[in-house]
Amino acid sequence: MMHLDIKRRMLAGARQFLLDIRIDAKARRIALFGPSGAGKTLTVQAIAGLMRPDSGCIRVSGTTFYDSRQGIFLPPQQRRVGYLQQDYGLFPHLTVAQNVGFGLSGGWLNPRGRTLPQAARRWIESFELDGILNSYPAEISGGQKQRVALARALAVEPGVLLLDEPLSALDAGLRERMRDELAALQARLDIPTILITHDPDDALVLADRIYQIQDGRIVDEYDPSQLPSRQSRTPTITLDALKIA
Repeated sequence: MMHLDIKRRMLAGARQFLLDIRIDAKARRIALFGPSGAGKTLTVQAIAGLMRPDSGCIRVSGTTFYDSRQGIFLPPQQRRVGYLQQDYGLFPHLTVAQNVGFGLSGGWLNPRGRTLPQAARRWIESFELDGILNSYPAEISGGQKQRVALARALAVEPGVLLLDEPLSALDAGLRERMRDELAALQARLDIPTILITHDPDDALVLADRIYQIQDGRIVDEYDPSQLPSRQSRTPTITLDALKIA
């Protein structure tokens, strides 16, 4: 379902970080597992079109997003990617309804004058957001923010769903419940899901295949059941060490 072979060199003074990722994944749910600064988010940003590699190829479900040799670079809006960022990325000045509809064609910023688009309505009902449609992000809970962000990501009817540390901002009890909800959502969706996480519990529940990242490279590949025995690696030079976001 996904072919990824990309390189991107980043410099910070005399130090450098080389992202050199190669993945050929047939599993529908994969996890990029590793410590902070290993290159997980950069990899997902490359898939989403938010970071352009120096060279390589990105192909998801038969569609080529990027190919340096052929001169292909699809802009983000043409990739049909649903991207749930670590901090959810909700616009604080927009209501829940406006946030959910933001990614739809032409935007959707005036709920008073329009009927909710069906693509948005489907996920608003699915995630039980009707009661908070006119609320702002600062007025809702962490679990509600996550559901709003998921509804926005899914309203664009994506061909692939990217989840960047989707549970890290939640407390332990809510985290476990939302992990189960995400697993149920994955079972309903007929699209590939790419999860990035440093939490083994997330990888065990939300992935069928795990790719371990260290220092910008894939250093191991295994099934979730093998995860407990493969957590001893520690990166040496990371993005955090280079102070590169």
